[in-house]
Amino acid sequence: MKRIVLTGGGTAGHVTPNLALLPRLRELGYEVFYIGSHEGIEKKLIADFDVPYYGVSTGKLRRYLDIKNFSDPFRVVKGYGDARKILKELKPDIVFSKGGFVSVPVVRAAASLKIPCIIHESDMTPGLANKLCIPVATKVCCNFPETLQNLPENKAVLTGSPIRDELLKGDKVAALNMCKFTSTLPVIMVIGGSSGSVAINKAVRSALPKLLEDFQIVHICGNGRVDNLLLNEKRYVQFEYLKSELKDVLAMADIVISRAGANAICELLALKKPNLLIPLPAKSSRGDQILNAASFEAQGYSLVLDEDDLADTTLAEKVYELYCNRKRFVDAMSQSSQLNAVDKIIGLIEDTVINRP
Repeated sequence: MKRIVLTGGGTAGHVTPNLALLPRLRELGYEVFYIGSHEGIEKKLIADFDVPYYGVSTGKLRRYLDIKNFSDPFRVVKGYGDARKILKELKPDIVFSKGGFVSVPVVRAAASLKIPCIIHESDMTPGLANKLCIPVATKVCCNFPETLQNLPENKAVLTGSPIRDELLKGDKVAALNMCKFTSTLPVIMVIGGSSGSVAINKAVRSALPKLLEDFQIVHICGNGRVDNLLLNEKRYVQFEYLKSELKDVLAMADIVISRAGANAICELLALKKPNLLIPLPAKSSRGDQILNAASFEAQGYSLVLDEDDLADTTLAEKVYELYCNRKRFVDAMSQSSQLNAVDKIIGLIEDTVINRP
């Protein structure tokens, strides 16, 4: 039986693409293992998938001053030793890494044991963790055409991001019933990232009087961010977060207002959902969402609105522009070379295992 180790963690975005590969890997007869941190989010997310899990010591390598900069390098070195010991025991044919700092000791340890590694970079420019892994990787998968110029030519492959198959099987009628919506009015879905967005929530709620004239709105607003004063607002439904119901709401949505995290927008691309992206501003991040949004805008997949321009009238104007031109966005997304990421990545894994020395 072929064996593969998956790794990646720190955020859900470094884990869910790995989960998207699981069904196909199992169909092809792979025995799957996961290496993550001892108590990271990846351990919780993997728990429901019957995958043997191994924890290693990990530390964050920061580019800014922090007292932990003195201790974390030692944790990374220990993690490298932990990973090397686990990999010697498991003897996998290949490692696939979705990034995050837990992946660094795993990928580097695998390379030291001559185990081939394929890594995936979600954002436009590689983060520090993947920069440390690229030199020893066999192939580097990416989401954006622009990323190719930042990667070694002989390693870079434009694949897009692997999407969980379940997201493609949503039930529109179930979502309409859950939200008590009618099928005769279009639906806007609003989602501001895994923890919500205060700025987007405020702008959407300010624009409700205008938007509710023509739309129904389902608003995933984040933990503790439901506005109780709007609980009885007609055609407007709020949720803190959604789990299994998310696929149904996505199937129901005619257009989507979203942040511009790489995995989130790749899901919108796979579902061909016309979208208005409001990227996290540079002052709150390393600017990757701004670059992600710019790429999708340039390729004709998205409209983009800066957070600084989130006046209610501006938001409403952009929403109407998006809806009126929705077919143009769907047509552009249908021609994308960033679709079918699971097939492309599985193909790379199979080729690497078959041709392994």
